[in-house]
Amino acid sequence: MGLTRPEAKVAVSETKLRVLEMATWSPDTPCSCDCFVSVSPASAIPSVIFAKNSDRPRDEVQEVVFVPAGAHSPGSRLQCTYIEVEQVSKTHAVILSRPSWLWGAEMGANEHGVCIGNEAVWTKEPVREGEALLGMDLLRLALERSSTAQEAVHVISGLLERYGQGGSCREDPTPFCYHNTFLLADRTEAWVLETAGKLWAAQRIQGARNISNQLSIGTDISAEHPELRSHALAQGWWDGQGTFDFAQVFSLTQQPVRMEAAKARFRAGCELLQQQQGSITAEVMMDILRNKESGICMDSGGFRTTASMVSILPLDPKKPCVHFLTATPDPSRSVFKPFIFGVGAAQVPQVLSPTFGAQDPVRILPRFQTQVDRRHTLYCGHQAALGLMESGQERGQQLRQKQRDLEQEGLEAVRGLLASKQTSVLQELGSLFQAFVERESQAYA
Repeated sequence: MGLTRPEAKVAVSETKLRVLEMATWSPDTPCSCDCFVSVSPASAIPSVIFAKNSDRPRDEVQEVVFVPAGAHSPGSRLQCTYIEVEQVSKTHAVILSRPSWLWGAEMGANEHGVCIGNEAVWTKEPVREGEALLGMDLLRLALERSSTAQEAVHVISGLLERYGQGGSCREDPTPFCYHNTFLLADRTEAWVLETAGKLWAAQRIQGARNISNQLSIGTDISAEHPELRSHALAQGWWDGQGTFDFAQVFSLTQQPVRMEAAKARFRAGCELLQQQQGSITAEVMMDILRNKESGICMDSGGFRTTASMVSILPLDPKKPCVHFLTATPDPSRSVFKPFIFGVGAAQVPQVLSPTFGAQDPVRILPRFQTQVDRRHTLYCGHQAALGLMESGQERGQQLRQKQRDLEQEGLEAVRGLLASKQTSVLQELGSLFQAFVERESQAYA
């Protein structure tokens, strides 16, 4: 089934032109996300548990997009956010949580149970000028082209080598650019992939792991770019003696304020995972994503958690993978709704943003000189409800309780499904997300 979107009204407001300069980072630059994974024996059940908070500019809308599997003609090209790449012959079905102005995604999963989340990172390797593939484009391409987490590592590293990474990562006339780290998981294992330009290092994960806007792979490197060490040696970042520590060699000597803050979030995330070793569930991951004290649930100035995702990837291939997505900001006041790939899986219109075609500010050069209203139906309803919940009014408290009840109903349904030895009807599973989105929308109405 192809994507259908609500009719877009081009309500455009002029923005003031600013000096266009290639930004890497500044003390006030927003740059925060947190990804988590639990691999047996850290999980309470025989499953890999994946989670991510996507922290983005405060007013940016994130939509949830379902893209079915596809077959493509030889030699066909694919338009990503800024550049075209060669298309492959077959692509997998994917569910994506993405900023609605771009092609890629902040996080997502495919029909084979591969999940990926990405993070911004700055290293000694300069951020390239010009447009290439965004980290979010690389994430979606890997989901569409990989059937395992390890294969996704190879897909991303190959695309980096051929096309590179670059381009502005926010909807603003002043470019905001960075390199990327990725957390990748499937039913049996998980990987961290960290990049610096076209260079990269990867680590296969044992137990529980998190990443937070900084290089975290030290000496335990499972795979790497063939020129990683020779490049570091040529640049004078490494003397070629002793053990090679990727994070130590490639991290900036003087970290910006935001990256120092990311260290505190990283440590807090490690501690929260450590406290639950052996008993990590989807609910535990949801609680971690809702943790405001640590900054993992972000709400700082012009920046906040704009969407969240938690996935259960059972080791048993007969059991379905379940992906909980909010499609709304602030997980502490949002509903994690279950999505399962199945015959009935289709695009849910309430979580799909309007489109603007050739008039979209991302398509007109110079880019992002105007703004458009990208809010989808559920986002609008949630924002009104969020205002009531934050006011402390009785109506707001009632809405928050409805959110809790709806989420609990979804969790209980999934627990029953995964505990059952019977094969459920795929048609019913595929429409699960649609049903929960509709019920949440009705609660706000």
